[in-house]
Amino acid sequence: MRLATYNVEWFDALFDEADQLIEDDGPSGRQGVSRVDQIASIAIVLTALDADAVLIVEAPDHGGARSTVAALEGFAARFDLRTSRAVAGYASDSQQEIALLYDPARLQARHDPRGQPTGKRGSAQAPRFDSAFRWVPPGEETPLIVPFARPPLELDLLTVGGTRLRMIGVHIKSMAPHGAHDAGQIPRLLAENRRKQQAQSLWLRQRIDAHLDEGMPLIVLGDLNDGPRNGRLAGHAQPGPTALEIVMGAGRPGHERLHDRHAVQALRGPPTAAPSSARFLVADEAHYFSALLDYVLISPDLMAREPRWRIWHPFDDPACYHAPELREALLTASDHFPVSLDIAI
Repeated sequence: MRLATYNVEWFDALFDEADQLIEDDGPSGRQGVSRVDQIASIAIVLTALDADAVLIVEAPDHGGARSTVAALEGFAARFDLRTSRAVAGYASDSQQEIALLYDPARLQARHDPRGQPTGKRGSAQAPRFDSAFRWVPPGEETPLIVPFARPPLELDLLTVGGTRLRMIGVHIKSMAPHGAHDAGQIPRLLAENRRKQQAQSLWLRQRIDAHLDEGMPLIVLGDLNDGPRNGRLAGHAQPGPTALEIVMGAGRPGHERLHDRHAVQALRGPPTAAPSSARFLVADEAHYFSALLDYVLISPDLMAREPRWRIWHPFDDPACYHAPELREALLTASDHFPVSLDIAI
Protein backbone atom coordinates (compact mmCIF):
# COMPACT_ATOMS: atom_id res chain seq x y z
CA MET A 1 0.00 0.00 0.00
CA ARG A 2 1.21 3.52 -0.77
CA LEU A 3 0.51 6.38 1.64
CA ALA A 4 1.67 9.91 0.96
CA THR A 5 1.65 13.50 2.14
CA TYR A 6 1.51 16.47 -0.22
CA ASN A 7 1.41 20.15 0.70
CA VAL A 8 -0.33 21.86 -2.22
CA GLU A 9 0.37 25.57 -2.04
CA TRP A 10 -2.89 27.54 -1.85
CA PHE A 11 -5.06 24.73 -3.22
CA ASP A 12 -8.03 26.80 -2.03
CA ALA A 13 -7.38 29.53 -4.62
CA LEU A 14 -8.37 27.09 -7.39
CA PHE A 15 -12.01 26.78 -6.26
CA ASP A 16 -14.98 29.15 -6.26
CA GLU A 17 -17.48 29.64 -3.42
CA ALA A 18 -19.45 26.60 -4.64
CA ASP A 19 -16.33 24.38 -4.42
CA GLN A 20 -16.06 24.21 -8.21
CA LEU A 21 -12.71 24.38 -9.98
CA ILE A 22 -11.86 27.67 -11.69
CA GLU A 23 -10.07 26.46 -14.81
CA ASP A 24 -9.04 29.76 -16.36
CA ASP A 25 -5.92 31.82 -16.99
CA GLY A 26 -6.38 33.91 -13.85
CA PRO A 27 -3.64 33.97 -11.22
CA SER A 28 -3.43 31.13 -8.74
CA GLY A 29 -1.96 31.41 -5.25
CA ARG A 30 1.44 30.54 -6.75
CA GLN A 31 3.47 33.42 -8.06
CA GLY A 32 3.52 33.48 -11.85
CA VAL A 33 1.31 30.39 -12.24
CA SER A 34 -2.21 30.46 -13.69
CA ARG A 35 -5.06 28.54 -12.11
CA VAL A 36 -5.47 26.25 -15.10
CA ASP A 37 -1.76 25.40 -15.13
CA GLN A 38 -1.64 24.68 -11.41
CA ILE A 39 -4.79 22.55 -11.63
CA ALA A 40 -3.38 20.50 -14.50
CA SER A 41 -0.05 20.10 -12.70
CA ILE A 42 -1.64 18.89 -9.46
CA ALA A 43 -3.63 16.33 -11.44
CA ILE A 44 -0.48 15.07 -13.19
CA VAL A 45 1.35 14.73 -9.85
CA LEU A 46 -1.51 12.93 -8.09
CA THR A 47 -1.97 10.59 -11.04
CA ALA A 48 1.73 9.72 -11.12
CA LEU A 49 1.84 9.37 -7.34
CA ASP A 50 -0.91 6.73 -7.56
CA ALA A 51 -1.25 6.57 -3.77
CA ASP A 52 -3.90 4.58 -1.95
CA ALA A 53 -4.24 7.56 0.37
CA VAL A 54 -2.65 11.00 0.28
CA LEU A 55 -2.78 13.59 3.03
CA ILE A 56 -3.46 16.98 1.47
CA VAL A 57 -1.88 19.81 3.44
CA GLU A 58 -3.26 23.26 2.55
CA ALA A 59 -6.45 21.58 1.32
CA PRO A 60 -9.35 23.80 0.16
CA ASP A 61 -11.21 25.86 2.74
CA HIS A 62 -14.05 24.60 4.92
CA GLY A 63 -16.53 26.99 6.48
CA GLY A 64 -19.78 28.73 5.70
CA ALA A 65 -20.97 27.27 2.41
CA ARG A 66 -17.52 25.87 1.61
CA SER A 67 -16.66 22.17 1.96
CA THR A 68 -13.16 20.72 1.87
CA VAL A 69 -14.56 17.26 1.17
CA ALA A 70 -16.78 18.46 -1.70
CA ALA A 71 -13.90 20.35 -3.32
CA LEU A 72 -11.44 17.45 -3.12
CA GLU A 73 -13.93 14.83 -4.25
CA GLY A 74 -14.91 17.11 -7.15
CA PHE A 75 -11.24 17.43 -8.11
CA ALA A 76 -10.82 13.65 -7.98
CA ALA A 77 -13.89 13.14 -10.15
CA ARG A 78 -12.74 15.75 -12.68
CA PHE A 79 -9.44 13.89 -13.23
CA ASP A 80 -10.69 10.36 -12.63
CA LEU A 81 -8.42 9.76 -9.64
CA ARG A 82 -8.93 6.49 -7.79
CA THR A 83 -8.55 8.42 -4.54
CA SER A 84 -12.18 9.41 -4.96
CA ARG A 85 -13.18 9.88 -1.31
CA ALA A 86 -12.10 12.55 1.14
CA VAL A 87 -12.27 13.00 4.90
CA ALA A 88 -11.49 16.13 6.88
CA GLY A 89 -11.44 17.02 10.57
CA TYR A 90 -11.76 20.30 12.44
CA ALA A 91 -11.79 23.37 10.21
CA SER A 92 -8.98 25.90 10.48
CA ASP A 93 -9.20 29.68 10.46
CA SER A 94 -6.63 30.01 7.71
CA GLN A 95 -8.27 28.72 4.49
CA GLN A 96 -5.71 25.93 4.63
CA GLU A 97 -7.21 22.65 5.82
CA ILE A 98 -5.84 19.15 6.39
CA ALA A 99 -7.67 16.32 4.62
CA LEU A 100 -7.14 12.78 3.38
CA LEU A 101 -7.93 11.71 -0.17
CA TYR A 102 -8.19 7.93 -0.34
CA ASP A 103 -9.23 4.97 -2.48
CA PRO A 104 -12.33 3.42 -0.83
CA ALA A 105 -11.52 0.08 -2.48
CA ARG A 106 -8.23 -0.03 -0.57
CA LEU A 107 -9.06 1.36 2.85
CA GLN A 108 -11.68 2.91 5.12
CA ALA A 109 -10.97 6.17 6.95
CA ARG A 110 -12.94 8.12 9.54
CA HIS A 111 -12.23 11.21 11.63
CA ASP A 112 -11.66 9.94 15.17
CA PRO A 113 -10.34 12.72 17.48
CA ARG A 114 -8.99 12.03 20.97
CA GLY A 115 -8.57 14.22 24.06
CA GLN A 116 -10.90 16.52 25.93
CA PRO A 117 -12.02 20.01 24.85
CA THR A 118 -10.72 22.89 26.97
CA GLY A 119 -11.67 26.43 27.81
CA LYS A 120 -9.53 29.51 27.23
CA ARG A 121 -7.07 28.39 29.94
CA GLY A 122 -6.13 25.33 27.93
CA SER A 123 -4.76 22.10 29.33
CA ALA A 124 -1.26 20.72 29.83
CA GLN A 125 -2.46 17.15 29.23
CA ALA A 126 -2.93 16.58 25.47
CA PRO A 127 -6.34 18.22 24.98
CA ARG A 128 -8.42 17.77 21.86
CA PHE A 129 -6.68 19.30 18.86
CA ASP A 130 -9.33 21.98 18.34
CA SER A 131 -8.69 23.24 21.90
CA ALA A 132 -5.61 24.87 23.46
CA PHE A 133 -2.41 23.58 25.05
CA ARG A 134 -0.89 25.17 28.16
CA TRP A 135 2.90 25.06 28.44
CA VAL A 136 5.49 26.92 30.47
CA PRO A 137 8.62 27.37 28.33
CA PRO A 138 11.95 26.62 30.04
CA GLY A 139 13.24 29.62 31.98
CA GLU A 140 9.87 31.37 31.99
CA GLU A 141 7.09 31.62 34.57
CA THR A 142 4.08 32.63 32.52
CA PRO A 143 2.21 29.77 30.81
CA LEU A 144 1.93 29.93 27.05
CA ILE A 145 -1.57 29.12 25.77
CA VAL A 146 -1.25 27.77 22.22
CA PRO A 147 -3.97 26.55 19.84
CA PHE A 148 -3.47 24.88 16.48
CA ALA A 149 -4.27 27.22 13.60
CA ARG A 150 -4.72 24.02 11.59
CA PRO A 151 -5.87 21.28 14.01
CA PRO A 152 -4.23 17.92 13.26
CA LEU A 153 -6.44 15.37 11.52
CA GLU A 154 -6.83 12.20 13.61
CA LEU A 155 -7.99 9.17 11.66
CA ASP A 156 -8.93 5.59 12.31
CA LEU A 157 -7.89 3.50 9.27
CA LEU A 158 -8.76 -0.04 8.23
CA THR A 159 -6.94 -1.38 5.18
CA VAL A 160 -8.29 -3.95 2.75
CA GLY A 161 -5.67 -6.31 4.18
CA GLY A 162 -7.31 -6.08 7.59
CA THR A 163 -4.75 -3.82 9.30
CA ARG A 164 -6.20 -1.23 11.68
CA LEU A 165 -4.02 1.75 12.51
CA ARG A 166 -4.04 5.33 13.64
CA MET A 167 -3.04 8.22 11.39
CA ILE A 168 -2.40 11.83 12.39
CA GLY A 169 -2.06 14.44 9.66
CA VAL A 170 -0.26 17.61 10.75
CA HIS A 171 0.72 21.10 9.69
CA ILE A 172 2.84 22.56 12.50
CA LYS A 173 3.29 26.31 12.85
CA SER A 174 6.11 27.82 10.82
CA MET A 175 8.99 29.51 12.62
CA ALA A 176 9.50 31.98 9.77
CA PRO A 177 9.27 35.62 10.95
CA HIS A 178 6.33 36.62 8.75
CA GLY A 179 5.20 40.16 9.41
CA ALA A 180 8.60 41.54 10.38
CA HIS A 181 8.86 45.14 9.20
CA ASP A 182 12.58 45.46 9.79
CA ALA A 183 15.59 43.30 10.65
CA GLY A 184 15.33 44.26 14.32
CA GLN A 185 11.98 42.49 14.65
CA ILE A 186 13.21 39.19 13.25
CA PRO A 187 14.85 37.76 16.42
CA ARG A 188 11.75 38.46 18.52
CA LEU A 189 9.35 36.92 15.99
CA LEU A 190 11.64 33.92 15.55
CA ALA A 191 11.69 33.32 19.29
CA GLU A 192 7.91 33.71 19.62
CA ASN A 193 7.19 31.41 16.71
CA ARG A 194 9.72 28.84 17.92
CA ARG A 195 8.00 28.67 21.32
CA LYS A 196 4.62 28.17 19.68
CA GLN A 197 6.09 25.54 17.36
CA GLN A 198 7.65 23.70 20.28
CA ALA A 199 4.38 23.81 22.22
CA GLN A 200 2.43 22.33 19.30
CA SER A 201 5.08 19.65 18.86
CA LEU A 202 4.98 18.71 22.56
CA TRP A 203 1.17 18.54 22.39
CA LEU A 204 1.36 16.25 19.39
CA ARG A 205 4.04 14.14 21.07
CA GLN A 206 1.77 13.59 24.08
CA ARG A 207 -0.85 12.14 21.76
CA ILE A 208 1.78 9.97 20.07
CA ASP A 209 2.87 8.63 23.46
CA ALA A 210 -0.72 7.67 24.29
CA HIS A 211 -1.08 5.70 21.06
CA LEU A 212 2.26 3.96 21.50
CA ASP A 213 1.27 3.01 25.05
CA GLU A 214 -1.90 1.44 23.63
CA GLY A 215 0.20 -0.61 21.20
CA MET A 216 -1.65 0.83 18.19
CA PRO A 217 0.27 1.08 14.88
CA LEU A 218 0.69 4.76 14.14
CA ILE A 219 1.58 6.96 11.18
CA VAL A 220 2.20 10.69 11.65
CA LEU A 221 2.58 12.55 8.38
CA GLY A 222 2.44 16.03 6.98
CA ASP A 223 4.36 19.31 7.14
CA LEU A 224 6.26 19.85 10.40
CA ASN A 225 7.62 23.19 9.13
CA ASP A 226 10.92 22.26 10.71
CA GLY A 227 13.74 19.80 10.48
CA PRO A 228 17.24 19.00 11.69
CA ARG A 229 18.88 21.78 9.69
CA ASN A 230 16.08 24.34 9.64
CA GLY A 231 16.56 25.68 13.16
CA ARG A 232 18.72 28.59 11.99
CA LEU A 233 16.86 31.26 10.05
CA ALA A 234 18.28 34.65 9.14
CA GLY A 235 21.45 33.75 11.04
CA HIS A 236 19.69 33.42 14.41
CA ALA A 237 20.12 30.14 16.29
CA GLN A 238 17.00 28.99 18.14
CA PRO A 239 17.35 27.08 21.42
CA GLY A 240 15.90 23.69 22.20
CA PRO A 241 15.06 20.65 20.09
CA THR A 242 13.48 21.01 16.68
CA ALA A 243 9.85 20.13 16.04
CA LEU A 244 11.05 17.04 14.18
CA GLU A 245 13.16 15.86 17.10
CA ILE A 246 10.27 16.34 19.55
CA VAL A 247 7.73 14.54 17.38
CA MET A 248 10.12 11.70 16.48
CA GLY A 249 11.19 11.23 20.08
CA ALA A 250 14.87 11.75 19.35
CA GLY A 251 17.04 10.49 22.18
CA ARG A 252 14.32 8.25 23.58
CA PRO A 253 14.47 4.45 23.73
CA GLY A 254 13.85 2.74 20.39
CA HIS A 255 10.32 1.58 21.25
CA GLU A 256 9.29 5.22 21.78
CA ARG A 257 10.74 6.66 18.58
CA LEU A 258 8.98 7.27 15.28
CA HIS A 259 10.96 6.64 12.10
CA ASP A 260 11.34 8.27 8.70
CA ARG A 261 14.36 7.32 6.58
CA HIS A 262 14.94 10.84 5.28
CA ALA A 263 14.67 12.36 8.75
CA VAL A 264 17.18 9.87 10.14
CA GLN A 265 19.54 10.61 7.25
CA ALA A 266 19.30 14.36 7.78
CA LEU A 267 19.70 14.12 11.56
CA ARG A 268 23.13 12.57 11.06
CA GLY A 269 24.27 15.99 9.96
CA PRO A 270 27.19 16.98 7.71
CA PRO A 271 28.85 15.62 5.67
CA THR A 272 25.79 13.49 4.86
CA ALA A 273 23.87 14.78 1.83
CA ALA A 274 20.66 16.44 3.00
CA PRO A 275 17.35 15.37 1.45
CA SER A 276 14.75 18.09 0.86
CA SER A 277 10.99 18.13 0.26
CA ALA A 278 10.36 21.82 -0.40
CA ARG A 279 11.89 24.57 -2.49
CA PHE A 280 11.21 28.28 -1.91
CA LEU A 281 12.21 31.29 -3.96
CA VAL A 282 14.08 33.91 -1.93
CA ALA A 283 13.00 36.83 -4.05
CA ASP A 284 15.34 39.50 -2.68
CA GLU A 285 18.34 37.22 -3.15
CA ALA A 286 17.24 35.67 -6.47
CA HIS A 287 17.85 32.05 -5.48
CA TYR A 288 16.01 29.03 -4.13
CA PHE A 289 16.17 27.74 -0.58
CA SER A 290 15.59 23.99 -0.08
CA ALA A 291 14.38 22.38 3.14
CA LEU A 292 13.22 19.06 4.54
CA LEU A 293 9.80 19.83 6.04
CA ASP A 294 7.52 16.95 5.04
CA TYR A 295 7.59 13.52 6.63
CA VAL A 296 5.85 10.16 6.91
CA LEU A 297 6.80 8.97 10.41
CA ILE A 298 5.90 5.44 11.51
CA SER A 299 5.79 3.65 14.84
CA PRO A 300 8.41 0.96 15.64
CA ASP A 301 6.02 -1.95 15.02
CA LEU A 302 5.52 -0.82 11.41
CA MET A 303 9.26 -1.00 10.71
CA ALA A 304 8.81 -4.74 10.20
CA ARG A 305 6.34 -4.08 7.34
CA GLU A 306 8.98 -3.43 4.64
CA PRO A 307 8.65 0.39 4.57
CA ARG A 308 10.13 2.29 1.62
CA TRP A 309 10.16 6.09 1.58
CA ARG A 310 10.41 8.34 -1.44
CA ILE A 311 10.53 12.12 -1.92
CA TRP A 312 9.15 12.98 -5.34
CA HIS A 313 11.74 15.68 -5.94
CA PRO A 314 11.98 16.84 -9.58
CA PHE A 315 15.77 17.12 -9.43
CA ASP A 316 16.84 14.62 -6.77
CA ASP A 317 14.65 11.66 -7.81
CA PRO A 318 15.94 10.25 -11.15
CA ALA A 319 12.56 8.84 -12.21
CA CYS A 320 10.93 12.25 -11.70
CA TYR A 321 13.75 14.12 -13.41
CA HIS A 322 13.71 11.89 -16.50
CA ALA A 323 9.92 12.28 -16.92
CA PRO A 324 9.69 15.87 -18.30
CA GLU A 325 5.92 16.23 -17.91
CA LEU A 326 6.05 15.08 -14.29
CA ARG A 327 9.16 17.13 -13.54
CA GLU A 328 7.54 20.34 -14.78
CA ALA A 329 4.26 19.50 -13.03
CA LEU A 330 6.05 19.06 -9.69
CA LEU A 331 7.65 22.48 -10.09
CA THR A 332 4.39 24.15 -11.13
CA ALA A 333 1.95 22.50 -8.73
CA SER A 334 3.46 23.54 -5.39
CA ASP A 335 6.51 24.69 -3.47
CA HIS A 336 6.48 21.29 -1.70
CA PHE A 337 6.94 17.86 -3.21
CA PRO A 338 5.08 14.67 -2.20
CA VAL A 339 6.61 12.23 0.23
CA SER A 340 5.36 8.65 -0.10
CA LEU A 341 5.64 5.47 1.94
CA ASP A 342 5.18 2.02 0.43
CA ILE A 343 4.43 -0.46 3.20
CA ALA A 344 2.92 -3.94 3.54
CA ILE A 345 -0.28 -3.26 5.43
